[in-house]
Amino acid sequence: MLEAKNVNFAYTRGQSVIKDIDCKINDGEFVALLGHNGSGKTTLSRLFMALCHPRSGEILVDGEDIVNYEPADLADKIGYVFQNPDLQILEDTVFDEVAYGPRAKKLTEETIKRQVNEALEAMGLTELQKEYPRLLSFGQKRRLGVAAALALNPRTLILDEITNGQDALEKEGMMSYLQAINEDRGITIMLISHDMDIVRRYAKRVIVLHYGKKVFDGTPRDLFDGSQPVERWGLRRPTVASLASMVGIDAATPAEFCAKVTAKEVAR
Repeated sequence: MLEAKNVNFAYTRGQSVIKDIDCKINDGEFVALLGHNGSGKTTLSRLFMALCHPRSGEILVDGEDIVNYEPADLADKIGYVFQNPDLQILEDTVFDEVAYGPRAKKLTEETIKRQVNEALEAMGLTELQKEYPRLLSFGQKRRLGVAAALALNPRTLILDEITNGQDALEKEGMMSYLQAINEDRGITIMLISHDMDIVRRYAKRVIVLHYGKKVFDGTPRDLFDGSQPVERWGLRRPTVASLASMVGIDAATPAEFCAKVTAKEVAR
């Protein structure tokens, strides 16, 4: 469980980035953290990973204040994938990059090999395991970061803009896998994204920040049903949600939209 209690944070004195934030993310949730550039969403995620600490208030992980923690202290609980994938690359091969965390935990070589191979397969990187990571495409580096996080078998994954640089097929594969481990294994997902179609389709809960303040906490359906000022918050309604509202239905995916429109026509 992740919790922020009356949290305030500023990188420079007098310039607040996070303002009086209260939120709790329970085990097994799939949460999207949204907001315009500079809204504070990445900063809040960094606070949860102990990459920085609040000026006031508390950040709790499993009920414990992490004010004296370093990121390494949370590595077996939270996997964090940076917005810039180059920041996480340390090794000379894709396999060794994904194995870095499990080796640091001193797991057996058999366990390391199994967990790394599972993570590489999940992200479609098995054939690239001997390649030099920095020569991968931007999208491949994104998936490498996710694989490295998965290899540690964390209970929570914080993923910052991981669908950027992915084509439609790669995006679908990655999100379907994350949905599966969330539903089947109870892994908590916190997704930071500007892709509202992905958010509407996969997230079960949405938290919106606007200039450091929490302005919405609820379901994607309630966020995008037309009652919230999403444009004022720097967001846009998903394409399917906009089309669905025009014809008086609710749909999260193109397939669901087509099925409901067809059913509506048949019922006439």
